[in-house]
Amino acid sequence: MALLPLAEFVARLVTRAGIPGSGSLVQHLTLWVGFIGAAVAAREGKLLALATGTFLPEGRIRRAAEVTAAAVAAGVSALLCRAAIDLVRVERGGGSTIAFGIPVWVVQLVLPFSFGAIALWTVWRASPRWGGRVVATIGLVAGLALGQMPGLLEGKPPWIGLALIVVATLMGGPIFVLLGGVALLFFLKDGVPIAALPVETYRLAVSPTLAAIPLFTLTGFLLAEGHASTRLLRVFRAVIGWVPGGTAVVCVVVCAFFTAFTGGSGVTILALGALLLSALKQESYRERFSLGLITAGGSLGLLFPPALPVILYGIVAQISIEDLFLGGMLPGFLMLGLAAAWGVREGVVTGAKRTTFTWRELGAALQDGKWELLLPVIVGVAIFGGFATLVEASALTVLYAFVTQCFVHRDLSLRRDVPRALVECVVLVGGVLVILGAAMGLSSYMVDAEVPAHLVAWTQIHVHSPPVFLLGLNLFLLVVGCLMDIFSAIVVVVPLIVPIGHAFGIDPVHLGIIFIANLELGSLTPPVGLNRFLASYRFDKPMLQVTRASLPMLAILGFGVLLITYLPWLTTALLHPK
Repeated sequence: MALLPLAEFVARLVTRAGIPGSGSLVQHLTLWVGFIGAAVAAREGKLLALATGTFLPEGRIRRAAEVTAAAVAAGVSALLCRAAIDLVRVERGGGSTIAFGIPVWVVQLVLPFSFGAIALWTVWRASPRWGGRVVATIGLVAGLALGQMPGLLEGKPPWIGLALIVVATLMGGPIFVLLGGVALLFFLKDGVPIAALPVETYRLAVSPTLAAIPLFTLTGFLLAEGHASTRLLRVFRAVIGWVPGGTAVVCVVVCAFFTAFTGGSGVTILALGALLLSALKQESYRERFSLGLITAGGSLGLLFPPALPVILYGIVAQISIEDLFLGGMLPGFLMLGLAAAWGVREGVVTGAKRTTFTWRELGAALQDGKWELLLPVIVGVAIFGGFATLVEASALTVLYAFVTQCFVHRDLSLRRDVPRALVECVVLVGGVLVILGAAMGLSSYMVDAEVPAHLVAWTQIHVHSPPVFLLGLNLFLLVVGCLMDIFSAIVVVVPLIVPIGHAFGIDPVHLGIIFIANLELGSLTPPVGLNRFLASYRFDKPMLQVTRASLPMLAILGFGVLLITYLPWLTTALLHPK
């Protein structure tokens, strides 16, 4: 996936002509990487799920909940497998091909393979005992039977099935099961062929710019596996470590740097959390403050290039991703500045230690970290200078990170570290892409049911002022962030709010930045709040302690969201300079 865009980029520079079929191959490789990754994630028990199941008491109750969740997940996965088989059959009859005469149906085979593998692995992991696995197998068989007789649910209320899926998700079932299961139930109720869901999944997976997401994510993993964070920490500490709260500010900046490449996936907390917490403790920062700062820092940077949620929002809303990146610059720095100001306040109040500024240390730190510091410059020049497409720019960053970490710094072993980074990246991308595919199916159903049109009509009747609409939007998105991860929220909710924003004359880029800024808060809010769960796991702290520690940052970033909402020039200033 990285080599083909690089070859395309070089060929266009040399011959002013690209490589025929390269784009289509990369798009379909995205499909394969994503869904093979989803199958691997199922095998390793790493499919993204709510952590609400962990609140159940240990023992028989939790084991029963896990088996129930697995049975529902296996049933939905089996039904998705059958739906994907139907898609492949239809496509095989159509006879269409991608590049080099490869039939489309051959490429689509990864969908039934992946969903089938997920169903089987879910059954196997349902319980260490065969009794639990037998119960999960009943769910799998029920899903297959429903796929054979879809007319059983036609015209019937879906509420019992919906309740079962919601309860299973709260018990710890994968998020994609909730989204995909709800979509399938509504399709079955209306007599719509269930192949409609994998059709939408396929359409999203092969969109021209989606390949940038796994490639930028791989860049982030390569940097995280190396010692890039240590070098960046040294650079920023040498630059601003002398100011009050300097180390806290440095931690915020380093978090934003890594999150821009890894998205809202929580990789920043897992990869850098121990290093940053140790640095703060050494400078005598309070533990509660440090815990809250790092937990919130895991979502800072989502508005900076090449943040993955921005790319996905542009794909779903069908607006320029480059415009979104430009529009997110000043709001991103605002959020970063507010977090940094909280760090400065902490440094003043507690008298935390500072780093003495010396030109010698600054020069040595810059020399050591120059390759990492050049990476955002390369991304910006490649994208905004018009030298490379978004996918080509993402491939360039993979090559750059690979060369610098493996051969310049020699932090990564080609035999040991790089394969591990590749596998971890594929698992993460697979866990996200299977959610996006299921969410696309649900979104497609709502569009067909004219839900956006009804929402526009209702809003125009009851809301008459754009400022009031924006306030209501913020409250709505705050609730969405409490219940959904940022990626599925983009796919499900964006088609609903874009028409309403247009009706009120809201700039589409401004609406996108408001959306993403609000969903930054979602990583800190219960019950989903991915950053809270990851911080609790990474630092071995109770969930309640992590939640309390992150409340000040939640309030500060919430204030930033209001500023972004009601000061639209923050978004449009770079888009429409005078």
